[in-house]
Amino acid sequence: MKVIKKTLIKQVITEKSKRDLEYKFKQKKAKLYLECEQLLFEKRKLQKEKKNATHKIAKHFQVEIDNKKSSINQLNFKIEQLHQLPLGSEIIENKMESLVEVNVGMNWTDFLEETSIIIKDDIVIRIDNE
Repeated sequence: MKVIKKTLIKQVITEKSKRDLEYKFKQKKAKLYLECEQLLFEKRKLQKEKKNATHKIAKHFQVEIDNKKSSINQLNFKIEQLHQLPLGSEIIENKMESLVEVNVGMNWTDFLEETSIIIKDDIVIRIDNE
């Protein structure tokens, strides 16, 4: 029988992976800044069109903008933390679901232990608890 099990994808921090992660975080930040600008533009446009509902419009758009600014702050924090990480550290990059074969006679406790795939510079270097 096959069962779906959560698997952690961990990345070993190297100079290359630090650069790649920082680039990815900065790209996300730039995209969020653009989305904030677009929301501000749309807010002003709607407020001009519907003068009697400006408060509702402003509130709705402000919630969206605040969410995006919160995400930007989280990315700034991640970039700070990334700079402090020593080379060779392992960070959790992702979680995936994997299909695992379960057979009669298997040790269930071993099966329940977390499985991790460790990647270094885009190459799988180790699978823990396979």
